[in-house]
This record gives sequence, C-alpha cells and structure tokens, in this order.
Amino acid sequence: MKEGKSVKLNHQQPHQNGHLSPSKFAKLFDPEASWDKDQLGDVLHWIRQVLGLACGFLWGSIPLVGGIWFILFLALSTGIIYSYYAVILKVDEEEFGGHGALLQEGLFASITLFLLSWILVYSLAHF
Repeated sequence: MKEGKSVKLNHQQPHQNGHLSPSKFAKLFDPEASWDKDQLGDVLHWIRQVLGLACGFLWGSIPLVGGIWFILFLALSTGIIYSYYAVILKVDEEEFGGHGALLQEGLFASITLFLLSWILVYSLAHF
C-alpha cells in the first residue's frame, strides 16, 4: 500500500481582529501543507473559474472563433489543474479519489463560464 501524506485539517488560529494569518495564501503553493478533500476541491474549482473567465475574455476580445479554441481551453485548463496538484502541491491523488476526480473538479462550471464570457465579449466588442 502506498504511503502518502497524511490528510489532516490545517487549523490556524485567528488573529485578534478575527482574520486568518496571511499564510493562508502561502498554503496554496506549499507542497508540505496538508489538505482535506473539500479544501483541495474548492481550490481547484476556483482556479478553473478564474481561468475560464480570463480565457473567455481573452478569446472574445482577440476575436477567436472555432472549435479548436474550445479544445485549446479544455487542454489548457486541464493541464494547469494537473500541474498545480501534481507538480506544485505534490499531493497523492489516490487520497482524493484519483486523477479523474481531481481533474473534473469545477470543469463543467468553468466551461459554462468560459463560453458565456467568450460569446458575450465577442458579441459586444465586434458587432
């Protein structure tokens, strides 16, 4: 059986003003940080949403048309998510349901956001 990182909650003490310490953002790039399934899923979901919105605005403003750009977005989004959890965070994907579960996190919502922003920006800017 593979020995992976233990998955335990990372409890942080709030400061006196009630805010969490600035190391909350440092955890996003720390391969030694511990993640539970919900935390990692949320992070991957929101990375995809930001990427979908950014690519949609970029694709619509350039203006790019055609299915190849949709496929490029899917490849880019999947590659960035895979690189993030496998290369930067170095998590054991089996503890989180495998590659399929991690790569699907937020995928369909980001496709919707990507298409919506791409179509709206293209239509508003070029017609």
